[in-house]
Amino acid sequence: MPQLYDELRLLAHARMKNERAGQTISGTVLVHEAYMRLKKEGGGSRWVNKKQFFSAASEAMRRILVDRFRAKMTVKRGMDYERVDLPAEIAAPVVDEKVLAIDSALEELAAVDPELADLVKLRFFVGFTLEEIAEAQETSVGTVTRQWAFARSWLADRLSSDL
Repeated sequence: MPQLYDELRLLAHARMKNERAGQTISGTVLVHEAYMRLKKEGGGSRWVNKKQFFSAASEAMRRILVDRFRAKMTVKRGMDYERVDLPAEIAAPVVDEKVLAIDSALEELAAVDPELADLVKLRFFVGFTLEEIAEAQETSVGTVTRQWAFARSWLADRLSSDL
């Protein structure tokens, strides 16, 4: 696991650069939290290859991001108000329901096809290219490209019916 840490950290930094400004979590923090969760769950003894490690790491990162979003949306953390410059004004709540819809759709996809769900997590949460996913999963780029096309289509269909 320590050998893959640097690679995972670079990928998380690249992923977080694509996020909107004002995020309360950095790529380094995301990787550290994922690393701690993975160590807590049993360390590197259960992963025999990069595919298994990156699958577990992407799942941990996804859970961290979803948990943080849910925590932000609680009333205790200010869900009911949007921060504004003028103290006399109270703005409407900002709720990004897409994050929860994506999480729900990804859970459904995992129930139908765990390999496709892993591919989506590697692509979306870790930021792997299709070539990197093929290498991590020890399969061909063509196979991953076809799986990615199917997974994207499946998720788009599922999300369009939810939103």
